[in-house]
Amino acid sequence: MSYLMKGFKGHSPVMCKVAGNLFKAHTLKKTLGISEQQLKISRASSQLSSEKANSYSYIIVGAGSAGCVLANRLTEDPQSSVLLLEAGPKDTLLGSTRLMWKIHMPAALTYNLCDEKYNWYYHTRAQRHMDNRVMYWPRGRVWGGSSSLNAMVYIRGHAEDYNRWSREGAPGWDYEHCLPYFKKAQTHELGPDRYRGGSGPLHVSRGKTKHPLHRAFLEAAQQAGYPFTDDMNGYQQEGFGWMDMTIHRGQRWSTASAYLRPAISRPNFSVAEKTLVTKILFQGTKCIGVEYVKNGQRKKVFANKEVILSGGAINSPQLLMLSGIGNADDLKKLGIPVVCHLPGVGQNLQDHLEVYVQQKCTKPITLYSAQKPLNMVRIGLEWLWKFTGEGATAHLESGGFIRSEAGVPHPDIQFHFLPSQVIDHGRVASTMEAYQVHVGPMRSTSVGWLKLKSSDPNEHPIIEPNYLSTERDIWEFRQCVKLTREIFAQKAFEKFRGPELQPGNHVQSDKEIDAFIRQKADSAYHPSCTCKMGQPSDSTAVVDPQTKVIGVENLRVVDASIMPSVVTGNLNAPTIMIAEKAADIIKGLPSLQEKNVPVYKPKTLETQR
Repeated sequence: MSYLMKGFKGHSPVMCKVAGNLFKAHTLKKTLGISEQQLKISRASSQLSSEKANSYSYIIVGAGSAGCVLANRLTEDPQSSVLLLEAGPKDTLLGSTRLMWKIHMPAALTYNLCDEKYNWYYHTRAQRHMDNRVMYWPRGRVWGGSSSLNAMVYIRGHAEDYNRWSREGAPGWDYEHCLPYFKKAQTHELGPDRYRGGSGPLHVSRGKTKHPLHRAFLEAAQQAGYPFTDDMNGYQQEGFGWMDMTIHRGQRWSTASAYLRPAISRPNFSVAEKTLVTKILFQGTKCIGVEYVKNGQRKKVFANKEVILSGGAINSPQLLMLSGIGNADDLKKLGIPVVCHLPGVGQNLQDHLEVYVQQKCTKPITLYSAQKPLNMVRIGLEWLWKFTGEGATAHLESGGFIRSEAGVPHPDIQFHFLPSQVIDHGRVASTMEAYQVHVGPMRSTSVGWLKLKSSDPNEHPIIEPNYLSTERDIWEFRQCVKLTREIFAQKAFEKFRGPELQPGNHVQSDKEIDAFIRQKADSAYHPSCTCKMGQPSDSTAVVDPQTKVIGVENLRVVDASIMPSVVTGNLNAPTIMIAEKAADIIKGLPSLQEKNVPVYKPKTLETQR
């Protein structure tokens, strides 16, 4: 795969060319008595020719959920050259996805959530509203980014999330301008309709197991008075139904599979792995390229048009601050020269917190037996041979969205159901036959921040999500537990229901539930909003609605960090949509638009369901 590094092969001839020019200049000076000023001009000319040979139209930092999309779309124009830089390794071994089964087998997802090889392995500050717990934040550091680590749940969010973005200072990002890009990205196995795409690179499928516990969960939700929705990404998010997943023919369908590999043979595309970008380069406030470290060597590469940051909600603001864009006072304390005072960088950090409500199962039908060594070998061999069986799904096949109380206009609580027990992010093996629901509020009012710990690019930033810092958030979590218990108590679960394992029957009062939440809630791995999109007049905004970094030239951010506020659901599908839409903006194309697409509204807001 030598073409992967073609963007870097030019370095040696360039250096020889520079050295040759300098030698000629030195000889001329000696023989012709050239002035020092003329020699400086000669040196500058040599440097410029070097930079030209080592430059691209666009440099994209981060081959994750957004970066892979941009690389594919921008190289569709043969006149544009693109260099994609990724800090982590490839997601293949010897060109094979099978050999990298820990990434591509859907059921193996917990392996990489706990492996530093493909993972930034972040941790937050001790959370003072959560018994001073330090929270674990896995983030993808591999081709495909977090789309190579996530649970493959494809959720777009609610139409009103995008209409809210427009009101929050991002005109052109309302639902009618975002829906077409969700569709452009997608090929849904059920075929295209008014909401689904049918010809995009991102394959989306429905669960195939139809496990009896999934069916019981959906039946119990309806017995509790909630509607069934046949497409929570379509007309009606509210209710319970079968989840969409980024799984194609039994394999994880990350953005590396969907967008990067199909583009990799294009002659105008170069990609490098294990390449850490350490700084954005500026001439004044004009971005001209990046500095990176590869194999222990520090190098520079230049962009004729733009540098685009797609490192995600932690890495993108971190790189901006390391490069002198952020709160000037904070940067000066660390000895970082200020390029642009932009105090919103790293602020407005939002995430989804969730808790597991777990019930013992009286029948041996959960995934407990599948996790025994001999069965794991059998499941693994079937997947390696045919990409089928229990290894071909992430098992999060049903879920739902509800409103926490009367008066809430659209869902603010999400459920993922799993016919198994997960302990400590999957780092501890399940101990019994059990099932669980992951449940949490979608629009928490607690907002956090991240800041640099030092000027060392290798040092993780300080992450302060500020979880459960408002009374509203504490109340919503109480509701999550109470409403889940109500669903689990329905008749559909009678033949499966054993004792409640978590929180446990001893946890009943509000005070006891609050203590349980503080002890057991964890991140749903949805950090966002740290380079907020907004108007230049908004002192907290980092990028404008065209995704350009405010106050500098030729620099954009395109990833989950630019969300003005977190959406109602998982973040992978919205991040891919953001990149699809941004690609058209960068190309100078008019935005796609679909007007008057109907969206479900409850008949009355006087009741919770």
